[in-house]
Amino acid sequence: MADRDTDTDAPLAGTQLDGARDEQETSRRVREMFGGIAPRYDLLNHLLSGRLDNVWRRRVARRFAPILARRDARVLDLCCGTGDLAFALARCGPAQITGADFSPEMLAIARRKAAAMATSASAKRGRATSAIEFVEADALRLPFADATFDLVTTAFGFRNLANYDLGLKEILRVLRPGGEAGILEFSEPRGKVFGALYRFYFRRILPTLGGAISGNSAAYSYLPRSVGRFPSPEELSAQMERAGFGNVRFVRWTGGTVTLHTGRRNARGFPT
Repeated sequence: MADRDTDTDAPLAGTQLDGARDEQETSRRVREMFGGIAPRYDLLNHLLSGRLDNVWRRRVARRFAPILARRDARVLDLCCGTGDLAFALARCGPAQITGADFSPEMLAIARRKAAAMATSASAKRGRATSAIEFVEADALRLPFADATFDLVTTAFGFRNLANYDLGLKEILRVLRPGGEAGILEFSEPRGKVFGALYRFYFRRILPTLGGAISGNSAAYSYLPRSVGRFPSPEELSAQMERAGFGNVRFVRWTGGTVTLHTGRRNARGFPT
């Protein structure tokens, strides 16, 4: 990935926060940061992405439509935030959706949105989104049994984990044999001109706007830094394969600004 914001080529264990002493402190501070911006989170997501965030989530849902169409399928949306990807998944079929996040403030908003959608005209024409279960859970220590889910997704949350390898192993653990995973994350475009324009917006304009609207400049300065430090699509694919995923692939969208990574748990069972 061009212009990667690191001091070394060694792979990162997980997201980095200035002054954090260990993974536990990193996780705590990330949780507090997202709790602080929860009230403005949806507004800023839509505004700063030009509402493309909704397009990307719908694409993820369509990618996994065959699983979502199964009434017996169980799906986990990890790091679900305020629930937008979980809702997009639910609109694609009758699969049982669980949203998990470690921020109670984000989950409170997700539950309110689900209740409101259940009574709206759009919800009445489709699935009752109130049936989605939202649970508080740490992505590095999931409270689910082995081989529980047919699909695990996450949108723009995996990057914030304090330990990427452990996060991948937890996803793999809770997947059933043959189950699939989808990780949607920001990435940096490869084109010289577009890449430069993107980095200027992402590193100069976005933190200023996000900080002014949310009242939390640190959170929106963290965002571009975390993207710059995140493994490239090629590097994350290699990590997924090392963790034990099979059929690992990735596809770049919107000029390479976001990437969907997919993989599958080997049908023979958990790798040794």
